[in-house]
Amino acid sequence: MPGPDLHVVLGATGGIGGAVVTELLARGRRVRAVTRTPRPVPAGAEAYAADLTDSDAARGALDGAAVVHHCAQPAYGRWGEEFPVMNRVVLGAAEAAGARLVFADNLYMYGPIRGPITEATREEPESRKGAIRRGLARTLLDAHAAGRVRVAIGRATDYYGPGGTGSLAGAPLFGDAVRDRPVRWPGDPDLPHALAFLPDVARALVTLGERDEALGRAWVLPCAPALTPRRFVAMVGEALGRPVRLKPTGKLAMRLAGIFVPEARELPDIWYQFTTAWVPDGAAFTRAFAPDPPTPHDEAIARTVTWWRDRAGDAPG
Repeated sequence: MPGPDLHVVLGATGGIGGAVVTELLARGRRVRAVTRTPRPVPAGAEAYAADLTDSDAARGALDGAAVVHHCAQPAYGRWGEEFPVMNRVVLGAAEAAGARLVFADNLYMYGPIRGPITEATREEPESRKGAIRRGLARTLLDAHAAGRVRVAIGRATDYYGPGGTGSLAGAPLFGDAVRDRPVRWPGDPDLPHALAFLPDVARALVTLGERDEALGRAWVLPCAPALTPRRFVAMVGEALGRPVRLKPTGKLAMRLAGIFVPEARELPDIWYQFTTAWVPDGAAFTRAFAPDPPTPHDEAIARTVTWWRDRAGDAPG
C-alpha cells in the first residue's frame, strides 16, 4: 500500500501490537499507535490514547484510517465482560472510517484437537475463552459478509520475542529463565507445543492488511516447527550459557497458584492446549502469500534472550 495511507494499530504497546507498529514503520507506513492511556510509542509513530469501549473515542482513534490492526484486548480475566463490547465498538469505528480491519486472533477456538491445527479444524472450543474468541471472529466475518467492513483475521499460537512480556512464553518463561528462576510449564512438557516469534506474527498480520485475497476469512499463521516445551527451555538455557530448570505444573497446582496470580487462575480453562500436541499448520497462508520462512528458533531465542537481558539483567533476583 502507498505510504500516505494511515495504518492504525490498536493495543500498540502490547506484545503483538508493538511488533506490528515496528513492522509497519520498517515498511515505511504512516502509523497511529493507539493505547488506552497515554504511553510512549516508537519514533515515527503518532501516539493516540483512546478507550476502545467508547464509541466516540474509538471513532476518533480510527478517523482517516486505511487499515486498522486490532491487537487490543481487555485484561485476561475480563474477556467475557469487556471483549465483545470492544469488538463491536472497533467494528463500528472501522466501518465509519471505511477502513480494512485486521484482527490479531489466537487458536483458542479450535478443538477438540486431532492432529495439526488448520483452518478446517472444527471450531468447537472446550473453554470459555475459546467460545469468546469464536464469537468475536464470527461477528467480524459476518460483518464482512454483509458488506459493512473488509475483514481479515490472523490466528497465531502462543508467542515470544522482544516486547512479549505478557504471554505464556514471556515473563513466565524468558523472564524467569534470565533471572535464574525455575520455569513452570502447565501440563505435559514432552508434547509438541508450537511457539511463534513476535516479528514473524507481525509480518504476517501486516501482510493480511495489504492483500485483497486475505479478506473474508481467518488464516492460521505460520511459525517455526513445534518443539516440546522441555526442548525449547533447554534451548533457552543454551542461549543463556547455563541450564534452565523446568518445573511442569499440574492443573491443581495451577488452580492454587491462581489464588495469588490472576493469569494462572485462567489457565485451567484452556488446559486442553497442554494435554495434546499443539501444532498449527500455516500452509494455506504460505501458499497464498509466499512469505519469508519463519525465523528459526535458535536465532529467535537468542534475540529474545538479549532483549530480556537488556531489560532486566542476567542476575538472579
